[in-house]
Order: sequence, then structure tokens, then C-alpha cells
Amino acid sequence: MGGDHHRPTRALYVSSLLFCLVLLNLKRSIVLANNEGADSPAVSPAPSSSPTSFKPSDSYLLNCGSKSEMKMDDGRTFKSDTETSSYLSTSEDVQASVASIPESAFSNSTPSTLKDLYTSARIFPSDSTYSFFISKPGKHWIRLYFYPITHQKYDLKTAVFTVQTDKFVLLHDFSVDDESKVVFKEYPVNATQHFSLIFKPQKDSCAFVNAIEIAEIPDELLSDSASSVPQGNTLNGLSNYALEVSYRLNMGGPTITPRNDTLSRTWAPDTPYNLFPEGTEAAKGTTVKYRPDHGMTRLVAPDMVYLTADRMASKAYQQTIAPNFNLSWAMNVDGTFSYLIRMHFCDVVSKTLNELYFNVYINSLMALSNLDLSEKAGELNTAYYTDFVLNASLITNDSITVQVGPTTNAGLPNAILNGLEVMKMSNLADSLDGLYAVDGSYKGPGASKLKIVAISGLALAFVAMLFLGVVCVRWKKRPQDWQKKKSFSSWLLPIHGSKSNFSSRKSSLFGSRKSKSGYSSVYSNGLGRFFNLSELQNATQNFDEKTVIGVGGFGKVFIGTLDDGTKVAIKRGNHGSEQGVNEFETEIQMLSKLRHRHLVSFIGFCDEDSEMILVYEYMANGPFRDHLYGSANKPTLTWQQRLEICIGAARGLHYLHTGAAQGIIHRDVKTTNILLDENFVAKVSDFGLSKAAAMDQGHVSTAVKGSFGYLDPEYFRRQQLTEKSDVYSFGVVLFEVLCARAVICPGLPRDQVSLADWAMQWHKKGMIEKIVDPKIAGTICEGSLKKFAEAAEKCLAEYGVDRPSMGDVLWNLEYSLQLQVASSQTDRPEDKSNIMVLEKGSESGEAKSNPAVAVAAESDDSNVTVGSQVPFPNAASISGR
Repeated sequence: MGGDHHRPTRALYVSSLLFCLVLLNLKRSIVLANNEGADSPAVSPAPSSSPTSFKPSDSYLLNCGSKSEMKMDDGRTFKSDTETSSYLSTSEDVQASVASIPESAFSNSTPSTLKDLYTSARIFPSDSTYSFFISKPGKHWIRLYFYPITHQKYDLKTAVFTVQTDKFVLLHDFSVDDESKVVFKEYPVNATQHFSLIFKPQKDSCAFVNAIEIAEIPDELLSDSASSVPQGNTLNGLSNYALEVSYRLNMGGPTITPRNDTLSRTWAPDTPYNLFPEGTEAAKGTTVKYRPDHGMTRLVAPDMVYLTADRMASKAYQQTIAPNFNLSWAMNVDGTFSYLIRMHFCDVVSKTLNELYFNVYINSLMALSNLDLSEKAGELNTAYYTDFVLNASLITNDSITVQVGPTTNAGLPNAILNGLEVMKMSNLADSLDGLYAVDGSYKGPGASKLKIVAISGLALAFVAMLFLGVVCVRWKKRPQDWQKKKSFSSWLLPIHGSKSNFSSRKSSLFGSRKSKSGYSSVYSNGLGRFFNLSELQNATQNFDEKTVIGVGGFGKVFIGTLDDGTKVAIKRGNHGSEQGVNEFETEIQMLSKLRHRHLVSFIGFCDEDSEMILVYEYMANGPFRDHLYGSANKPTLTWQQRLEICIGAARGLHYLHTGAAQGIIHRDVKTTNILLDENFVAKVSDFGLSKAAAMDQGHVSTAVKGSFGYLDPEYFRRQQLTEKSDVYSFGVVLFEVLCARAVICPGLPRDQVSLADWAMQWHKKGMIEKIVDPKIAGTICEGSLKKFAEAAEKCLAEYGVDRPSMGDVLWNLEYSLQLQVASSQTDRPEDKSNIMVLEKGSESGEAKSNPAVAVAAESDDSNVTVGSQVPFPNAASISGR
């Protein structure tokens, strides 16, 4: 009986044991299947599982200022730099720690999964160095974590310091701008065998860091070459540059944390950067394939990037605007640097091969035309990426816009993007932050000329007399009565000249109706026309998205038509945002007082119902630069037309300097800020950086702002802004017009990178004709070229006192034009077959718009970017100021 009593129990035990064995075998089969799948071309996604990892030859993970190691949820362990103190050389052992970091300090790009790394910090009262041995020299990640936690002696919120390697400057005079947010910096940098990371606090300050990562980067991740923008050339030698990751976006998907990335990277959602989310829908695949023979492995990007994508929403491409609509993303950047842009693709939307064709644009320039993912990747659901380099000279308003849109011959209009990486490239100073090298030397404009020579009083007087003699011989000073001899009275208008056709009307009081501007009891008289909100709604079809031609930090820019048929550019501030209040006030106060044929006109504003709206003259032919080298579909401007445009811009600047009640310094003169109307009349725009001149001092002491390549080196050194700073920038513009090339080209040999330095070298050799734009070479008479180049050279004098006034420059450009006109009347060029002459006022002279090319917009916002296409002819650009 006893045995029978226990028989069911034993049977149940045996059954349970067999069941467990079955589960173990099943689990083992699953593990083996997953391991085999790691090497196979296709896998099913498993976002919750750990991705295929890379085991670097060198990996240093330091939890700085902590007394213990820290293990992350992704499996990595950060060791205490106190325990591994052999890496650190510092004069003082200063540490800080807190119990926790608030969740509000983190964002999608800095996930809180690594929050424990920010709870401690190493503080450096003086220069300090971390030294590492690198067994496999080459590209390595440098990841730095910063959060100003509390310390009883050192205030980390006010710390200012520099971080550099032996060769590259990573951060120069860095401080945490927003003390409530953590800061994460990520750099792919070449590391030598004996690699150093150096922290240099500013005088009377300190440096700090919360955590450091240094790890090898797999060879297949970064290529040595990339395509140029616009499309056409391949740039090599990228491995010599240090990079800084500015953006890493997962299109159509969620945040990817280091736990789910192959190389412990973070990928943020693209939503905050999507300019037109209403025209975008997310797509999702089920499998992704990698082709190692094409250089594609999971190390390039994890499955979760390629399995999601943004595509054109069905409702968008079913409407009539389909050929003009582009998916668009905009990101703020430092416009003085060039950028490496990587775009990730995986066709998870097509049912068959060769079904999806689209174009890729970067900053309105064609980066890739008729991209066929089936041809590039070989199969559907197959990972593919492509790299581009965007030159600093092609970045306007400190913004990069990436767009994908259908081609005109596409069967089904559609376009996709799976992932996007934007990386800053080191500059001539081997820096990723400013123009100072690791030895502290300045490598910016005019650096080779910064030499001070001690000269006796007699020698100085002799040099001055010699200089005056040269000026008398070579530089034709304008006659005293030059204005009487020339018909310039038509463009030199009084500052409160004739009223525009738009009648001024009494506005609602600034400060009322929940006004943002802060004005009180101020009427629109003298400040331009006051528009009712309903008027601007009617002009833009109630701010219809179809009329958007630009988007910036201030808000969207619309093209509108007023009741009298006048086309205008309407810039609407972000509703409910306080951003741009100062710019709104400054624009109204300054631009409403400026009236000149060669300045873009400010028409009026709206300050009703918490709106901040500015209205400007519409400029049909866009930026001057686009007609020089920025757009392939625009006809070549003749030399005479270029001269006339330069003369118009010079007239506008001359008026700013001398015609206004108080002189105004533009401070950002460049070819993108010279706009052309429907008759190709030049008008200076973009007064966001302008300053009223201090007549009593002769200069304005102010922080350096402007565009790299055009910046006056004397202004940069002394931080004293003068009218001659505009003259220097205009000299760069003149050489840009003559040579039709970007002012900064990092990919060229060092002596050719800077257009100003390169052109001056050829001019000193007396061979300026060697670098003239080939499209107009042979059409310029010798005298006109000589006079023009002479004017440009004088503008680029090292010191402002040696530069001519804008009036003198204008006179010499007029003289150059006279010589060209006289020559063309007696000796026509033999061949003008490569030039399409644009007659002023001729409809045939306007550049025809390409519906697949994005529309550029000029605005006063520092981060204005390009939106979707607009169904308006010749909507090349608008004036933003």
C-alpha cells in the first residue's frame, strides 16, 4: 500500500523532469538559432535583446570622481578613476558627488539610463592630463559626460575650460550653458599609441568631467571618402579629420539607448527636427539584411534603425502638390565648420524591386539624384548608407536641412529615410570648437600676417610716405564732384524718405492684446504698416502649409499676396513661444527707418492676438551666390551683370555707412545676403547682426559675430567693429564673384582653402586671370579685370585704416564697369556660347524653377531652414529682413 501511495508522486516527478529537459533543449535551440542568425544575412528583430556587440582592442571606461565602479544596464562597467589613478596626472585630488540627478536633466539624446555616471565628478583646479596606452592606433570614440554637481569650494556652473588631445581641440573655453541639463559630447578621433586627454581651466576657474569613455572604433564604421554637395565630386582623406557627433536620429522610431546599439550609441527620435510631420508617416519592416561585401554590418547601425523609416504620408502624395513635396528635417549647427552627413536607408516600404526612386537634397542643393535603393542595396529590406560632405560656405543661417523627395519621373511618388547622422569636421586649426590650435596659436583669417615689427620713428615715417606714394599711383581716388558726374542721386535717399505705397494705419497698441513685444503705447507711424491678422490670413490662405517657403527658430516664412496683388514674404513667430521677441523689436525699430533701392524693404508687422509677424518685400531671384555656383540650373551671369550686381550691393552698403542718420555696420556681408529681385537688381538683406556705429569712438566694441571666410581678421582680434569690417567682407565677396568658388574649401590643399588668401597670392603674382571663373574667362577686358581685382585687394588690407571706404570701392567698381562697357562696344568676345544673357525685365531671363529642387529662404533667424516645395513660379527666395 505504501508503494502504491507514492507511485503518483514519482510519476509526477518524472513528468516534471522530462518537461524541464524539453524546455532546456528548446532554449538551447533558440540560442543556437540566434547565434547562427548573427552571421546570416537576415534576422528577425528583437529590440529587447542585446545586439551583436563589438569587442574593441582598447576600451577605457572611467567613472570620474567616484570611489567605486559603476555597472550600466548595457553590460559595461565604468571603473573609478580613483582606483585607476595611474591614468591621471593632476596637481590636486578634488572630487565631488551627489546622491542622484533629476530626471528633468535628461532628454532623448541623453537618456537617463546612464544617469548614475553624472552623480560624481573629477575637478581640475589646474591643467591635468589623462594618459592612455592605445594598442591599436586609429579612430577611437572619445565620449565625455558633464553635469555641474555641487561642490563646497568650486562652482562647476561657472567653470570655463578647454579639453584637447595631443593634436585636436575638442572644446575651447567650454562652459555648461544650461546648468539644469546634462551635456554629452561624442568624438571619433584618431588616437596615437600614447594618447592624452588634457583639461585646461581658464584663469581663476576650474575644469571638471563626470565620466570618460575611450574605445576603438571598428574599421568599417567610417569611410575615408564621401560625396561632395552639390553632387559631382568625391572627397578623400576624411580619416585625417576629427569629428564631433552633432545629431544621430532614428527616423520613424523611438530612442535607441546604448543597451540596444551595437557600439553603445544613442539614437534620438527625429520628430523634433521634422519640419512637416503632417506630411510624414512612419513605416516599419520585419527583417533587415546586411551585405558585408558592400561594407555593411550591424556595426554601422543597429537593426532598430533600419527597421523603421519615415515615408511620405499617403494623403501628401495623393494631392496635387505631390511633385513639389519633400520630407524635410532641419538641425542647428555651427556654420563656421564643414559637416559629414551620413544617411541610412533600407527599403521597408516597397513590394517589388525598382519601385522607389527619389532625390536627396542638402541645404537646397542636389546631393543625390534618382536614388534607386534596389540598385544600391541589391535587395529589398537591405541596409545601405551614403556619406556627404557639406562645406561650411554652403551653410546659411547656422542650419543644415536634409530633404528627400520623389523624382519627376517616379511611378509612385514617395521617398524614405531610416536614419541620419550629422558630424562636425575639424577645421584648419585641428579644432572642433573655434580657431585656436592645441598650442594656443590662432589659425583664423589673417593668421599668417599677425606679426608685430618694431620700427623706429624715422623708418615709420618713411614707410608711410612710401605707402601714400603707391596709393597715389595705383589707387584712383574718386574726384570730389564724383556724385555730380554720376547719376547716383537716384539711389541715395533720405532715411525718412518718401512713404511706401502701403499707407500707415494706427495699430493696436504694442503691449495690448497679450502682445509679446513689450512695447506700450507705441503706434505704427514711422514703424511700417500695421497689418490686421485677418489681412495676413487672407494673404496666405489662412497660413496654409502650401505657402510655406522657409522655417526657422523664429517661425515659418510664408509667401503671400496682398489685396492689391503685391507678393510679400510673411514671417510668423512661433505661436505661444517667447523666442524671437528681441529680434521682433529690433527688426521693426531698425528696418522701418531704412529706405533704399538696394536694401530689401521692410513693409510692416502684426502684433495682434499674441502674434509676432513681420512682412517683407519678396525677392524672386534669390541669393546672388546661387547664380554664381550654388545652383546648376541657373544660367551663367555675364561679367557685366556681375559688376552691376556688385555695384548695387556696394550702393546699399554705402548708404548704411553714410546715408543713415547714424551709421550702420551690417556685420554679415556675404553673397547669400545679397538678394536679387525679378529684374536682377541687387538688394542687401539680413540685418540681424547689424550694429549702429559709435561715431564718437570710430568703432563698436562687441563680441565677434559673422560668417567664417568673410570675417575681418582685425575685428576678430580686437573685437572692435568698424565700417571697414564690412569693407573687408565685401572684398571677399568681390573675389567670390570673380572666381565663382566657395570662400572656404577644407578639402583643397592648405594654400587654397581660403579664397581670400588664395586670390591675393595670384594677384600679387600678377596672374589673377588664372583663377577667373572659366564660364566667363575671355569675356573680361584687361582694364576692367585689373581695376576690379585692385579694388578687391584694397578691401582685404590687414588693417582697417588701410582699406578704402565703401564709397571709394563703389567708384572703382563703376570705373571697372565703364571699361568693360567701352571694350564690349569695340571688341566683342569671340565666343559667348556658354553664357545665357539675361536681359533685365525679360521673362526669359528668369531661372526656371525645378519642382524637385527645394526652395531657399533668407530670413533674420539664425536657424532659418528650407521647407517643402511651393507651387509658385520662380519662388527662389524671399527677403527676411
